[in-house]
Amino acid sequence: MRTLHRALLAILVALLPFAAARAQLSIEIVGGAGTTIPIAIVPFEGEAGFPLGITGIVGADLTRSGLFRLVDYAGMPRPSRAEDVRVADWRARGADAIVVGTMRPYPDGRVEVRFQLVDAGKSTVLASQVYTVGQAQFRATAHRIADVIYQALTGDAGVFSTRIAYVTKQGNRYALLVADADGHDPQQIVASNEPLLSPRWSPDGTRIAYVSFELKKPVVYVQSLATGARIAVANFRGSNSAPAWSPDGRKLAVTLTRDGGSQLYLMNADGSDVRRITQSGAIDTEAYFTPDGGSLLFTSDRGGSPQIYRLNVASGAVERVTFDGTYNVTPRPLPDGKGMVYVRRDGGRFQVAALDFATRQTQVLTQGPLDESPSVAPNGKQVIYANEQGGRGVLAAVSIDGRVRQRLASPAADVREPAWGPLPRQ
Repeated sequence: MRTLHRALLAILVALLPFAAARAQLSIEIVGGAGTTIPIAIVPFEGEAGFPLGITGIVGADLTRSGLFRLVDYAGMPRPSRAEDVRVADWRARGADAIVVGTMRPYPDGRVEVRFQLVDAGKSTVLASQVYTVGQAQFRATAHRIADVIYQALTGDAGVFSTRIAYVTKQGNRYALLVADADGHDPQQIVASNEPLLSPRWSPDGTRIAYVSFELKKPVVYVQSLATGARIAVANFRGSNSAPAWSPDGRKLAVTLTRDGGSQLYLMNADGSDVRRITQSGAIDTEAYFTPDGGSLLFTSDRGGSPQIYRLNVASGAVERVTFDGTYNVTPRPLPDGKGMVYVRRDGGRFQVAALDFATRQTQVLTQGPLDESPSVAPNGKQVIYANEQGGRGVLAAVSIDGRVRQRLASPAADVREPAWGPLPRQ
């Protein structure tokens, strides 16, 4: 088992062609939904007076989701208020919804950003918001507006204001970066000449747990995003890996080999009160809490091949979850607790799949051949993951129904180990 664990670890490290530090991701739509919502986004009144506007970012966000189609506004009146929208004209253009707004500067340098979302079919206002922000917040404000529009028209929370973490590599230099969900504004969190793995966001988005090899062995760290301060929460004899946060942010599940085999442990988020929670002779790893915090999904070869199991945290009872195929790993529960995504091997191809716990139905979401490290968006509607194209590591995203696909790449480097952050705190 120790030999198998070392072999699995070596394979994991070998599959890490990461991206250049500070590299900004570009996002390309490579597959869209069968039907899209046609929406017109009228340039806001006063927007031309600022170097960075709002409506272009809103439109890019909505288009990138694959669920919206922008309606051309050329030759049309450009209303700035809902009451000035002539919905019949916009319906004739094919628009189901129209976004209008204004941007007005204050003497202190701040800007009032006001927008309204109009339903072209019912001639009603679906959403209306006012923000007072500095110009440095224009991009964040645009993401917030896109979130409001997305939720008003789909019923699901938007995730344009979220952030993603990923690991890059340039030469022998590794870096852990955090960027906006659209790839903009990448910020380096930590850099090392040794591999960095498994970034995991705390539920409140203020900390990241990750694995670093800078001490020539895997050690789990927790780092504050605000201050940069970090602590080694798991630096025991042997391997320390695969951190996962409890939903309340108070505990971490980790994989340790300090007692000889690869087993699951619980600890406080500061590294105290370490407690072993699996007692098998197999490799137990890749634990992830279910949304209610009562269970852990994890990968184990206790049945002879890698499969996914569920551990009841309170009782210690373990049940097998996956039975289809001989290789199923890396479970990631959906936010509603009704299913999970994971990596399966089929005919030598590694693909991301989704499993519904109630029906036991599996849907393969990606094509492979080497898809890994899935991370679910906090609204449960998309999955970001790592794969390889042309010998270069890239990130990709797919909708939970498999219909909308994106490619996230750095123009000059490789990218790996994505982790989707939580919804921003209100």
